[in-house]
Amino acid sequence: MPVKLVQSTPSAYRYPLLIKQLLLTPLAIAPAQEITYQGKLRYTYRTLNERIGRLANVLTGLGVESGQTVAMMDWDSHRYLECFFAVPMMGAILQTVNVRLSPEQILYTLNHARADVLLVNSEFFPILQQIAGELETVKTFVLISDEAEIPSAPLAMAGEYEALLAAADSEFDFPDFDENAQATTFYTTGTTGNPKGVYFSHRQLVLHTLGCAAALGGAHSQGHIHREDVYMPMTPMFHVHAWGFPYLATMLGVKQVYPGRYQPDVICRLISEEKVSFSHCVPTILHMVLSHPQARATDFSGLKILIGGAAMPEAMAIAAQKRGMDLFTGYGMSETCPVLSLAHLDSADLARSVEEQAVIRAKTGRPLPLVDLRIVDPDMKDVAHDGKATGEVVVRAPWLTQGYVAAPEASEGLWAGGYLHTADIGNINPAGYLKVTDRIKDVIKTGGEWTSSLQLEDIIAKHEAVHEVAVIGVADDKWGERPLALVLLKPDHVGQITEHALRNYAAHAIEAAGISRYGVLLQVRFVKTLVKTSVGKMNKRLMRADPDALCI
Repeated sequence: MPVKLVQSTPSAYRYPLLIKQLLLTPLAIAPAQEITYQGKLRYTYRTLNERIGRLANVLTGLGVESGQTVAMMDWDSHRYLECFFAVPMMGAILQTVNVRLSPEQILYTLNHARADVLLVNSEFFPILQQIAGELETVKTFVLISDEAEIPSAPLAMAGEYEALLAAADSEFDFPDFDENAQATTFYTTGTTGNPKGVYFSHRQLVLHTLGCAAALGGAHSQGHIHREDVYMPMTPMFHVHAWGFPYLATMLGVKQVYPGRYQPDVICRLISEEKVSFSHCVPTILHMVLSHPQARATDFSGLKILIGGAAMPEAMAIAAQKRGMDLFTGYGMSETCPVLSLAHLDSADLARSVEEQAVIRAKTGRPLPLVDLRIVDPDMKDVAHDGKATGEVVVRAPWLTQGYVAAPEASEGLWAGGYLHTADIGNINPAGYLKVTDRIKDVIKTGGEWTSSLQLEDIIAKHEAVHEVAVIGVADDKWGERPLALVLLKPDHVGQITEHALRNYAAHAIEAAGISRYGVLLQVRFVKTLVKTSVGKMNKRLMRADPDALCI
């Protein structure tokens, strides 16, 4: 039976899903709401809109046209927020440069993305000086600085950001165009080879914003976001658009706080002074903040924090709840824009003990609206949703990247079988909660069975002496692989516990938890540091390459 299409009249507005539409609500209902940078600079949404227009005029004057790429190297700031809107609203593409990559990788991403203009904070001039001679397409540079005295640049600048905006007109006629036009690109923090570029359209970013708003706004009480919240990112804006939350916060018209470079004392100060109530970060960033001396004097009660990017240990969820935080997990990846699921608790679960809640909060959550999330076997057949059967997480949603920049083979592999392959292993319980148990590449293959490194880490992290832990697989002649726990002790426990004692503790807990019997083959080594990626995730590839180099 043929499908009948809905026809519109010639004069009807077709309403493309463009990023500029996200500004309509805040300008209508909260034009005087505040946006602050480090608590030092403050302006309103009305001023944000004017500065977006000024920036678009500046970039147009520098020769930026539709389809060209504008790259940004800055810490989390109001300027970054302005670029999130102005650049794609012009029809250009915003490249958010991962400033924590090596200079060689930064050079690679700028050349690979064929960036035309680079907005660069003076703090990154040493990097710019290293790579300037090998930049292939960037010809125009704009200086960003928080210093009163403009620093000397390693090459010619078209001007200083604030001065250029001050001289520009605030009115800009942002056009309508195809909602499938590319809006952003950035590069993954992969641990092998060169970073891979992913890209997103206006339509994808708008739908991701609406999906997150529906999921977080639909929460009964826990993990809820509303217009009276105060938002501050603790995920870099160069990484998956700070998980898309600056777009969501702007659409809702909430107060926004941008901290600049992530420093624990600054984060604690801003949480206290600006009354921050909603944030998000990877576990290592929260661990860094809570371990800072100033955290002891900071009131975290009422602070909602979404944890993602890596598994959240149940021990962290327990500790955060005892400090008054509403800590819960989300799941996604660079290729998924990123949010796919959230670990919201039902009302009945909130009556449970802190320890019982932590089990649910540390799961990877239930899918957002419009997300088709499956656990499949190697033949792409669904496995049982019994909380035990595991398989690969594959997904469809209207905001997933369509592929990698200039990498057709990798793109085909990503979308094999018509679903995006996450390379994560997990299970789904009868209540619909996803639990990611490991990355395919990090699963420990012992005695013919798979042992989850994340489950072992969660057990070891609960010991009072453990500051941080990473479990990796090391070669073993008898078992194929054997789990090795690399443990960073808390300073006041160094010398107070032995590797043997911690291994015995873990072995008993592993047996009690009913984890694979091969988990008790765990070895424990104390280390002086743990290797992490540019966004704070554990870099297990490098740790597997030479674990002895880390040990005390």
